[in-house]
Amino acid sequence: MKTRRTWKQLLEWASPAVLLLLSIQATIVASPQEKNATPPEKGTGQYAGVDTCKTCHEDLYKKNFESTPHFKTTLRDGHGCESCHGPGAAHVEGGGDITKIFSFKSISRKEATAHCLSCHGEKHEQRHFSSSAHASNDVGCLDCHSPHHAKEPEHLLVQAQPKLCYGCHVTAKADFAKPYHHRVDEGLIQCSDCHNVHGTTTVRQVRSLPTGDAICAKCHADKQGPFVYEHVPVKTEGCSSCHTPHGSTNPRYLRVSQVNLLCLQCHSFPAQGPAGPTHDQSKKYQACTMCHTAIHGSNASNVFFR
Repeated sequence: MKTRRTWKQLLEWASPAVLLLLSIQATIVASPQEKNATPPEKGTGQYAGVDTCKTCHEDLYKKNFESTPHFKTTLRDGHGCESCHGPGAAHVEGGGDITKIFSFKSISRKEATAHCLSCHGEKHEQRHFSSSAHASNDVGCLDCHSPHHAKEPEHLLVQAQPKLCYGCHVTAKADFAKPYHHRVDEGLIQCSDCHNVHGTTTVRQVRSLPTGDAICAKCHADKQGPFVYEHVPVKTEGCSSCHTPHGSTNPRYLRVSQVNLLCLQCHSFPAQGPAGPTHDQSKKYQACTMCHTAIHGSNASNVFFR
């Protein structure tokens, strides 16, 4: 037999659930206020906030930070300057004591690079930086980049290319001054178009296409193939087996002055040489490519005739 419960019994039965709901609602309402009540903490340090930094470094903030890609840190985590320099509350309380904040001037090049890579290390192009030619020669991030005093805004470079690269790569600078050269000095291309400055698994940090081909094919697409008949050096040694990529005193950036001399470095009898009176180099003074026109590869001829 069912019995009717009085209002008093119903309230007594429901009171624990009601109290729980009221407690959850109070927590949700109070949480935003509590989040804003205390500044965010990281370890033992406390963040002073961007507005506090600007009281002393307003010019540096507006001219050399607010207009840079690093400004997005203020939108992402809200720490701004302190995203790189660490919590600054102790620095402010100490009257600007530089020992109480992370200063890049007081650390080694290796430590500064490690600090930069704590944010930038996830990018694909920088996964190989620790084993790159730059890192092995003790070149750090701040040797090429300046967070506050950059001359080139996109990548925060201390100088624009190629002048920045020429500071170390003087041999390349001399090559680009030769009669036949890639037009880097003229501003048509940049060093970073061909080289991945942050490191790759290839020799001389040369970029490659997604297909694995040399970066040369990005501009010289007609030489890329695939071809039915491949010229072996093109696929095994690459373009630099015949050409000097930066510049040369020879037309087409060739490594030697005459095409025939270049070809004979590989095609010399009896190893792999052409034979017969047609190829008598003492009597015939025309370049091999006069007949073998499709020297980079052919779809019609195994001897690279057109």
